[in-house]
Amino acid sequence: MRRWFIQREINPNQTGRSNSTYGIALFLLGVALMTAMDAAVKWLVEDRVHVIQLLAIRSCIITLLLFGYYASRRQLSQLKPVRVTAQCIRGLIGFLAPFAFFLALKYLPLTAASVVFFSNIFLITLGSAFFLKEKVGVYRWSAVVIGYIGVLIAIDPNADGELFGYMMILVSSVSFAFLFISGKMLSSTETSESLVLFYNMGVGVVAMFWLPGIWQTLAITDLLGILLVSVLAVFGQYCMTHAFALAEASLLAPLNYTTLVLTLIFDLVLWQTIPSAQTLLGATIIILSSCLVIYRQHQQAS
Repeated sequence: MRRWFIQREINPNQTGRSNSTYGIALFLLGVALMTAMDAAVKWLVEDRVHVIQLLAIRSCIITLLLFGYYASRRQLSQLKPVRVTAQCIRGLIGFLAPFAFFLALKYLPLTAASVVFFSNIFLITLGSAFFLKEKVGVYRWSAVVIGYIGVLIAIDPNADGELFGYMMILVSSVSFAFLFISGKMLSSTETSESLVLFYNMGVGVVAMFWLPGIWQTLAITDLLGILLVSVLAVFGQYCMTHAFALAEASLLAPLNYTTLVLTLIFDLVLWQTIPSAQTLLGATIIILSSCLVIYRQHQQAS
């Protein structure tokens, strides 16, 4: 949450290449932090902590961190929403994104879950065409179709987890695409800080509603694990958000796939799991199709 560091180090007179270098470094750090968060979540939810309990506590911690940070800088106005109802609806529906993904990690290896989750880029393309009225040509539609063929190939219940886990990943992808599209629609009036705050508050409200029925006493190691997850989430989102302010989205988006390298390492070291050939083939198709979508979007923007 060290916004002052970014502001102090980035000089307006610096070249675009320098800004891009900072952006790439920040983005890669953000990807690493978010992947580490996923690994920590998997360790917690496999047989230690209920997903609802994890989300409730995590949301409280993130909300307090945001309020504390902006209060210390006397910038609480950054958190003030303009369209309160729309923000609340977005936060409540957005609950499904982390809930379904974290639940899936209980049944899937980290790499398999990450591969299928990348299908959200195709859902975002669909949503952009229908809700944002963006022009999507034949190349991107073809990439979407081929990408989902890759998703079907990557889903391998016989080798890499249970079918229920894959279904939860797809639910999470749909919810994430909704968050992305709705965030873009609201960005004309809302600050990014208020969008992050109300999203996390929405997740917390839904989780708190279910919490009394599943509450269990947590060990100190579990509480520390949830605190770690929360801190990694805040700093990871911070790095990735500010990276987009420094470098072009088309330059950064393909770097998302470094997640797969990191998940492979986590799966191998922590769970001694190697993805099947079928999952790797599906991942290759998804990555190539996603890169085509990103390339065509950048071409159109140019």
